[in-house]
Parts: sequence; C-alpha cells; structure tokens
Amino acid sequence: MKPPKGLDLLVTLLPSFSHFQKFADDRRLAGIRLNSAMLTNFDLDRELALIPKGLRVPLYFDIKGRQLRVVEVYENPAFLDLRLNHPIKVVTPTPVLFKGGEDDALLAEVSEDGYRLKFHGGPHNFVRAGESLHIRHKSLRVGGEQFVDAELKKIEQVKKFGIERWFLSYVQSKRDVDEFLELVGKDAEVVLKIESKQGLEYVAREFKKRDNLRLCAAKGDLYVELDWPHEILKAQELIIEKDPQANAGSRMLLSVIKRVPRIEIDEHGTPSIKTEICLSDVPSDADFEQLAWLYNIGYRSFMLCDELCLRDDLLTLATNALDTFKSYYAR
Repeated sequence: MKPPKGLDLLVTLLPSFSHFQKFADDRRLAGIRLNSAMLTNFDLDRELALIPKGLRVPLYFDIKGRQLRVVEVYENPAFLDLRLNHPIKVVTPTPVLFKGGEDDALLAEVSEDGYRLKFHGGPHNFVRAGESLHIRHKSLRVGGEQFVDAELKKIEQVKKFGIERWFLSYVQSKRDVDEFLELVGKDAEVVLKIESKQGLEYVAREFKKRDNLRLCAAKGDLYVELDWPHEILKAQELIIEKDPQANAGSRMLLSVIKRVPRIEIDEHGTPSIKTEICLSDVPSDADFEQLAWLYNIGYRSFMLCDELCLRDDLLTLATNALDTFKSYYAR
C-alpha cells in the first residue's frame, strides 16, 4: 500500500479552550483530538456540551487503556504517596519517571494489592491526579482490565454524544484492539497509539492493516518507554512500514515554546524561580529537519500535541509552520 497523497494535520484541544472554535473552523486541519487524560466524567459532560454543531473539522476522542495514571495523591509532606488506576507488581526500589521523563522519583513500596505507591521523597514538581508515569524496570507487571470504570463510562458518554472516531492509547495486543472494537463498533475508525515496547511487539507480530484501523507513533510516551533514546528512530520506521497511513504525534515543533525563568517573591520575602512560557517567533532548523525525515520515510499524517496546543499563539505558529512545510517541501 502506497502512502496517501497530501499531508494531514491534526491538533489536540478541548472545547473549553478559548481557541477551540478558531481551529475547529480551520480548513487546513484533518482532525481534532480530544484528550481526556485530566478530565473526570463530570468534566467530560461539560466539555461535550461546549462543542458547537456543524463543525468543519472531524473530532476524535482519546480513550486511555493500559497506561499507568495517578488516581489520587495523598497528603504527605515527607514523601510522594499516590494511588494508581491499574495494579502493578515490580521489584523495588526502582526509578519512576514523571512529566514525560523530565522528572523522577525512587519508588520504595507497592501496597494495597498493587494500587498504592510510596516513594523515597518525591519528584521536583507537583504531581496531580490524571498524570501519567513510567516504570521501565523489566520486572513490571500491570494487572487488571484494560479499561477502568471511569474510562468505560467515558466511552458511553462519547458514543451517546455522537463522536464516532477514536484514539486508543497504549495498545499492546490484538486483544486490546478487539476488546475496544466490541465497545465502540467493529467498523469504527480507530487510531491505535503505540507508546511502549509491548506496543511495538504488537505492531511487528500481530497488527493487520484494515481500512478502519491506523497506527500512531505516539512519541510523547514512546520516547520515554524505550530503553535508549535513539531507538525512537527504528520504532517510527517500523510503524510506517506496517501502516503507510500511520500518524506521527507529539514532540514536534516544540521550539516555538520559549521558557523564560523569572524570580518571584512571596509574602515572606522568599524568592523562588518560576518558568514562564513565551512564544519563540522562529521554529528551529532541527524541527524542520525532523518533519522532513518523517515525510521522507513515509509519514503523511502529523498530530500536534504537548504544551503548544494549550495556547492560541503557540499552536497558530506551529500550524502555520507545518502548513508552510507542506506547501514548500511535501509536494
């Protein structure tokens, strides 16, 4: 199967974002991914109610499967103490990564049938319910069903609303895909996010291309889950080899984000360093070369994610840059 013609661009937004309507009317976009990672079921109802009728851009809803996520953070000043959505078994102590691999803490104890994690101290940054984490120790085993009750309810909420396109996170086996299709419909359009070494094994050994199934190299988490950073290259090559319609998502055009440190003084006169996110007017050379490499190995569908989707100015510049790349290089 040959790669499709043209170049499709998807972005990640929520209806409550002030710039949602602007991008929902943008004819350059092939889709908007609604990411519910930090939403409760109540929040989701409110978000769905904000979606205007007659959108020009198709909507996709991202359902979380086997990914480890924080359900609750217990108040404990001495060390990080949290509860997971899925039970785990792992040899301790072992490092755990947070914030897309930018922060870490040492896991000291797993209790309460694998749901509760206690750490030696904690990461540098505050951890909130809904965030993901990564445990890369080879002894890790994740138990329970693919979908927790909250995710099953989200599926029903989204189906009732009428959204028929989906992303499925952390796909690791044919069984994961079949179970999801039983819930949303066997012919539903589903983008399968590959975000782990097990997911790559599924792509290599089990994935069978179908008209309603597409792969996604979900690089945000995949890059963290791999043993070595350079392995992301072969991983992306495998995915596009198995599915010429595959999407490449996340960790693209992030150079439009400029982080500027500034000092804040609290009411006690104590200084602290905060980071302010600003717009960088010119994307980096490396960003354009990354897009060119992805295009040259066959990718014709890109999805913008990460912090740049949270602000109108950042996403506008990234979208314009990708559209310029499309017209200048991807012809």
